[in-house]
Amino acid sequence: MKETDREAVATAVQRVAGMLQRPDQLDKVEQYRRREARKKASVEARLKAAIQSQLDGVRTGLSQLHNALNDVKDIQQSLADVSKDWRQSINTIESLKDVKDAVVQHSQLAAAVENLKNIFSVPEIVRETQDLIEQGALLQAHRKLMDLECSRDGLMYEQYRMDSGNTRDMTLIHGYFGSTQGLSDELAKQLWMVLQRSLVTVRRDPTLLVSVVRIIEREEKIDRRILDRKKQTGFVPPGRPKNWKEKMFTILERTVTTRIEGTQADTRESDKMWLVRHLEIIRKYVLDDLIVAKNLMVQCFPPHYEIFKNLLNMYHQALSTRMQELASEDLEANEIVSLLTWVLNTYTSTEMMRNVELAPEVDVGTLEPLLSAHVVSELLDTYMSTLTSNIIAWLRKALETDKKDWVKETEPEADQDGYYQTTLPAIVFQMFEQNLQVAAQISEDLKTKVLVLCLQQMNSFLSRYKDEAQLYKEEHLRNRQHPHCYVQYMIAIINNCQTFKESIVSLKRKYLKNEVEEGMSLSQPSMDGILDAIAKEGCSGLLEEVFLDLEQHLNELMTKKWLLGSNAVDIICVTVEDYFNDFAKIKKPYKKRMTAEAHRRVVVEYLRAVMQKRISFRGPEERKEGAEKMVREAEQLRFLFRKLASGFGEDVDGYCDTIVAVAEVIKLTDPSLLYLEVSTLVSKYPDIRDDHIGALLAVRGDASRDMKQTIMETLEQGPAQASPSYVPLFKDIVVPSLNVAKLLK
Repeated sequence: MKETDREAVATAVQRVAGMLQRPDQLDKVEQYRRREARKKASVEARLKAAIQSQLDGVRTGLSQLHNALNDVKDIQQSLADVSKDWRQSINTIESLKDVKDAVVQHSQLAAAVENLKNIFSVPEIVRETQDLIEQGALLQAHRKLMDLECSRDGLMYEQYRMDSGNTRDMTLIHGYFGSTQGLSDELAKQLWMVLQRSLVTVRRDPTLLVSVVRIIEREEKIDRRILDRKKQTGFVPPGRPKNWKEKMFTILERTVTTRIEGTQADTRESDKMWLVRHLEIIRKYVLDDLIVAKNLMVQCFPPHYEIFKNLLNMYHQALSTRMQELASEDLEANEIVSLLTWVLNTYTSTEMMRNVELAPEVDVGTLEPLLSAHVVSELLDTYMSTLTSNIIAWLRKALETDKKDWVKETEPEADQDGYYQTTLPAIVFQMFEQNLQVAAQISEDLKTKVLVLCLQQMNSFLSRYKDEAQLYKEEHLRNRQHPHCYVQYMIAIINNCQTFKESIVSLKRKYLKNEVEEGMSLSQPSMDGILDAIAKEGCSGLLEEVFLDLEQHLNELMTKKWLLGSNAVDIICVTVEDYFNDFAKIKKPYKKRMTAEAHRRVVVEYLRAVMQKRISFRGPEERKEGAEKMVREAEQLRFLFRKLASGFGEDVDGYCDTIVAVAEVIKLTDPSLLYLEVSTLVSKYPDIRDDHIGALLAVRGDASRDMKQTIMETLEQGPAQASPSYVPLFKDIVVPSLNVAKLLK
């Protein structure tokens, strides 16, 4: 208290000091005193009021506690009296057992009286229910069926409560209501029939489908109520639970499976396109059914049934089963393609599951594959194996057909540019195109595999093509009168090689889209070499034909007859030009090579005529005449091959220059310069040999023994180095055996 007093005094001093800080405030001391007195009086009054209120509350609380104590004493006394009375009445309660039994019996009798009307009218209700079912009034029939089942179940429940072990009475009740189960089965049969035709019913009479769903919902509620009561009492009426909702989905699933399986209208024996038709019918039916389910059936079922989702799963599972069945059959190659194209592409395309009318309910990304990866792999392996056999057979047949054309009496067809050709390249690559287009529909990987297979088989095919072309040439050479159009068909074979080349490049460019695939392609054997070999053999065969006709005239060169005025070169030029008029229908790359080869070979044959020593000039005049004739004929040949090579942009003068150079050696009038002329010839044509020089000197007929010896010694020093662009001519010329020692004499 002392501490509190001190704090109060200190606070008062502080307040007074605050009020009397200026001299003029002293005049207000009395006013301040009165104000503080009023405040003090107010505080004291509030304090007294609060204390009085607290005292009144304490007084009231004590009074209530006193009353409660009295009440507790009264209750204690009452409980003692009740306990006393209960002990006295125990024996009396045991004597009321008969009353309890009477109450139970009364309850049962009351239930019997309540259901008495229904019990007596059971046969009539059964007949009415049966009639309603037959009339299709399913909701009304179900209402009466529910009344019958309710009466039966109520009686059986009361019997169960009274005596659960009394099977005789239970059997009696069950027998009396025996028709009820039959009606339930008959009604269920009608419901299942409606559900089996639900996709049709929902379009024609959706109310009927709604009625079926309402009946199933009622039965589901009754099942739940019965099961809840079973937990409490253990009693379950006969035939419960019916589980009609579960059976409904089973019926729908069976209906979907039957619909998918029933779409096969044909067999392979009756229609080669049976599988395509079957798959197209499935596609159309499934799409139509799902659209109907999405737009109409969902309105007839409660949302928690998720009817569209369940139907989608049923259709997907049924399709998967059906596709596996089809995959297990012994399918042909085209049937495997049809199946895989449908499974891998059509099913998830806008033509089916990705159709806009099914969005967004159908998410293709969540659907499992219709066929497992293992099954797809097995089908692809089977397809590739079958395709390999088919391609081999097709190529063999195409070649046999083409060979039959080779012996025809009519010329082959020409393309738009006038080049001879046969149908073989078109047939082969049309077949390749068809198979590649089919493979591309399935997958990029299969497309690449098929392309590699085609290129591999093409490689083998070209080897057979080469052998057949060689046999064709050999057969003709044995009898040049047959076949009649040999030259034209050999030209067509040569042109086919160029067509094959272009088609292979086009095929790779079209079906190889990236570097990886390109690498796979490049790893295959190159066919250009085989095609070039076939074309080269063909060109060689045609030139062989030409030179067989020229043989007689070539044999006249460098003979006495030739020197006296033979027109052999004129005939050679006319014959070559005539043949090359036909050869104009050879495509440019091969015609260019063939023209160059013909030019070279004519010059070689001319030089061979020189080296065979058919003539030996007897004097300067004869040598001059012969040399000038050689130069004139070289110019004839030069003019001819310039004409034939026009448009190729190549220098064709080099070969004929060799004839001119040889003529210069023969024409030389001063024997002392012969060594220099021969040396120049040798340096210009490094492949010339000593036997060639010996034959050339023999044709001149005037070389001295010393000169011949000097020239031979010079040649023995070694041939000159040939330029990279030099095309050898003399190496193919064989000089008849000549005794060099005799030549030097």
